Amino acid sequence: MRGEQIEERSLTYAQALNEALREEMQRDARVILLGEDIGVWGGGGVFGVTKGLLEEFGAERVRDTPISEAGFTGAGLGAALAGLRPVVEFMYVDFSMLAMDQICNQAAKIRWMLGGDVSVPLVIRAQQGAGRGNGPQHSQSLEAWYAHTPGLKVVMPSTPYDAKGLLKTAIRDDNPVVFLEHKLLYGTRGPVPKEDYTIPFGQAAIVRQGRHVTCVALSYQVHKALEAADVLAEEGIELEIIDPRTLVPYDRETVARSIMKTGRLLVTHQAPERAGFAAEVVMCALEDAFDYFDAPPLRVCGKNVPIPYSLTLEAAAIPQTEDLVRAAKRLVEGVPLGGRRS
Repeated sequence: MRGEQIEERSLTYAQALNEALREEMQRDARVILLGEDIGVWGGGGVFGVTKGLLEEFGAERVRDTPISEAGFTGAGLGAALAGLRPVVEFMYVDFSMLAMDQICNQAAKIRWMLGGDVSVPLVIRAQQGAGRGNGPQHSQSLEAWYAHTPGLKVVMPSTPYDAKGLLKTAIRDDNPVVFLEHKLLYGTRGPVPKEDYTIPFGQAAIVRQGRHVTCVALSYQVHKALEAADVLAEEGIELEIIDPRTLVPYDRETVARSIMKTGRLLVTHQAPERAGFAAEVVMCALEDAFDYFDAPPLRVCGKNVPIPYSLTLEAAAIPQTEDLVRAAKRLVEGVPLGGRRS
C-alpha cells in the first residue's frame, strides 16, 4: 500500500479520518457516531472531522449529544453491548476525565468479567496535545493513563495514511479502543490510497532509517524527530525514527532490532516525563536488548508542569526539535560513530 497507489492523491489528517468514518459507515450500518457538535454544527466538530456525515447518514447515526461526557460515553458503551459499533468523540481529551468510570472501570472490564461472552466494539476518539496556546485544561496528553488500563487498546497515528488505516481497524475491533489524535496534526497532509486498507495494531513503522541513534517518537513528535534528523544528518549523525503507532499493543520487537543496530535509544513524547509512556519504552528495550546499549537511554518529554497558556512558556514546557538534537548528540558523545556497532 505504500507503493505507486499511495501517490495518487494527498489528504489532510482530518480528511483521512473523515473518509475512514464515511467508508466504515457505508460498509456497516451498525457504525454510529456520538459527540458534542459533531453533526448540526456546520464544520463537523471543532476540527471538522465529521463534516458532511450528518447529511449523508442522518441524525439516527450521527448524534449530537448534550454536554455530558459521562452520559454519552455510557450511551456509547450500552450501544456497543447491544450490537452497534459506536464511535464516541471527545472534543478535547481533557474532558474524558469526566467519563473515566465508563471507560476504565466499565468498557475496559466488562468482556473480562463476563468471560468473553460479550464484545465491546467501542471507539473513543479524542484530540490531545499542546502547541496552540489552549491552556492547561485543553492541552494535555493522556495516553499513559489509558495504556495503564488493561482491557483498552490505545492508538496514536501521526500521519494521514496511518490515521485512516488505524481508525478502520479500530472500528472493526471487538474491543474498546482509545484513538488519540494530536490537534496539530489535523492540517498536515500526506498520501492516502483510494483503495480500502487497514493497518494491524501492534505494528510499528520505521519512519526513517539510520545507523547511530534509535528515536522512538509518539504522535506529533514524529514530525519533530524528522526535523531533528535533518539537522543531525548535516553533522553525520543518522537518526532512525520509529513510530509505534499503537501503544497497546506495543511493538517492542521492532524497537529492539533497531537498538541492536544503533546501540542508542532516545524516546520523545509531549506528555510529562514522569510516569510517561517513554519509561515503558525504555524498560522494554532494556529487557530486550540490554547487551547492545552503548549509552544509557534518554527521554525527551514534556516538563512535569501543567501546560502554560502563554505560547512562549508552552514551547518551553514541551519538547522541541533542538531538544532532540541536543539529546542525540549527547548519546553519541560517549561512543564515537565509528564505535563497535557503527
